[in-house]
Amino acid sequence: MPQRVALELAVQDPAGAVIAADVGARRVELCSALGATGGITPSAALVEAVVEAAAVVPSSDAAPILEVHVLVRPRPGGFVYSPAEIDLMLREITLAGDAGADGVVLGALTPSGAVDEARMRDLIAAAEDAEVTFHRALDVIADPLAALDTLAELGVARVLTSGGAARASAGLDRLAALVERSAELGIEIMAGGGVTPADIPALLGTGVDAVHLSAKRSVVDAGGPGGGGAAGYEVTDPELARAAAVALGLPAAT
Repeated sequence: MPQRVALELAVQDPAGAVIAADVGARRVELCSALGATGGITPSAALVEAVVEAAAVVPSSDAAPILEVHVLVRPRPGGFVYSPAEIDLMLREITLAGDAGADGVVLGALTPSGAVDEARMRDLIAAAEDAEVTFHRALDVIADPLAALDTLAELGVARVLTSGGAARASAGLDRLAALVERSAELGIEIMAGGGVTPADIPALLGTGVDAVHLSAKRSVVDAGGPGGGGAAGYEVTDPELARAAAVALGLPAAT
């Protein structure tokens, strides 16, 4: 029987992790400020709280204990980092590991737009036994297939990619090419980027190993002039999460 395609949800709090576990997700990517920035590193206390929340959800053969993978991204913007920023990322990786995270999600590029192999080696070494996912920095690399070779050699477990498009649903051809190449490399391809449950059948058609989405909704809660204006905040929507699980055929989805 072919391996079931995994569901990963991007979450920002313990409640999101519980929802992910309830619908049968395999992993969460834990981050902060997702909608405003695309995601930055969460606090060490938040990592601890989400790891604790994931650990108390009963597991079964159909729905194993949820894995917590922590985004390590020191700021919004591009992926070319200064020595000071790399030092901060190394510290964040250590803190995530100490808190019990199963993996880290990161990426570093050179000024010419290639994988920064030297920086990545240091970051991967800091992760020790935790899995490393290379995030959508891949989508700004001119030759993602060549980058995939490099990342596999470095020991990266998987890449998160939209296939270079604004939304994964528009990057199907490149996703399929990455999947084809990954079969020779032993690295997973996870489709993500503006994914909705309705996009999942087409993404499955490319052969990806996993699908990643935020399944979030906004809560209106104006902070006033000193609290971010009328932006409110985001939470994981259980109905969207469940719809994604159903589209993937996950057994825990009800």
